[in-house]
Amino acid sequence: MSLQCGIIGIANSGKSTIFNCLSGAGAETSSLAFSATKSNIGIIQVPDARLYELAKYQVTEKIVPTSVVIVDIPGLTKGASRGEGVGNRFLADIRNTDALIHVLRCFDDESLPHIDGSVDPVRDIETVDLELQIKDLESVEKKIERLRKTTKSGDKDAQYGIDVLTRLKEHLENLRNARSLDLSASDRKYLDDLFLLSIKPVMYVCNVDERSVHTGNRHVDRVKEYLEGSNSEVLIIAGKLEAEIAELSNEQDRLEFLKDAGLEEPGVNKLVRAAYKMLNLHTFFTVGPKEIRAWTIKKGMNVKQAAGVIHSDLERGFIRAEVIKYNDFITLGSENACKHAGKLHIEGKDYIVEDGDILHIRFNV
Repeated sequence: MSLQCGIIGIANSGKSTIFNCLSGAGAETSSLAFSATKSNIGIIQVPDARLYELAKYQVTEKIVPTSVVIVDIPGLTKGASRGEGVGNRFLADIRNTDALIHVLRCFDDESLPHIDGSVDPVRDIETVDLELQIKDLESVEKKIERLRKTTKSGDKDAQYGIDVLTRLKEHLENLRNARSLDLSASDRKYLDDLFLLSIKPVMYVCNVDERSVHTGNRHVDRVKEYLEGSNSEVLIIAGKLEAEIAELSNEQDRLEFLKDAGLEEPGVNKLVRAAYKMLNLHTFFTVGPKEIRAWTIKKGMNVKQAAGVIHSDLERGFIRAEVIKYNDFITLGSENACKHAGKLHIEGKDYIVEDGDILHIRFNV
């Protein structure tokens, strides 16, 4: 799947530090505002303990996790929508993503000055939201003008589109994000070609100091209060601590470091899984002696489409799929045991793949 998650934030929020922990891509980090001159892309493996559980019952040569693409957008600031700082170019990069991870500075550090003079994550949310809303407003107004020209020929559909877009325009002008406007599926078709910035789902990451990683702090409390009722997920991560964990190449050293910090796993693992969920993705598995592999599909895809994720030939020549549920495989211990217990199901092309399904595709090309 080519879905992408953009990681955004005000300059000096610790955004690129967290990105580097996620991807190992070595994105540039600096205390200088606007120091980055390009967006960075990382392919992030999605932690999934189920792969290793499957390997307990099927001897295999290798285990292959699935992945998600994370795009690190250079730090934004007031006026980005007007080209301030590194504005317009990177707002365009945000437009190409499917969901956003908004990193908020929730730590105090006099040696790392905030671009606006003080640490205030709620103000930072409002600053970024405003820049996205301004760009969206420009796009909406341009499309309204295009549709108005069409209505002169009596196009009723165009007039309805203007009505929908006018509602959205008023919503944006009231400093609200497009995602919070109640729109029907039929209404949304008038927005699809705009690739709106503020309509994308957002997860907020509070970047805190090490002492606050378990309980949060006053900055985190303000963020949670501000976002209450928005259904937005809020994660707490200590970016500096995560960077120290990421530098350890020895697995045992990592485990000891995590234990000393009172953590069960790196916070970025939770972040990757949350991003995967936010993108509305599911995982299915293929299991065999050569490899046990996780594959990514969009939730709601049928098994023929899922076969195409493995290889286009499998979708083109699809005959049927043999499906075993993950829990049945783990409980019974093998494909043969599942078959004898009636837990191996033969499914046709319209079967909707569920998260954790183990698939064997039969095809003929």
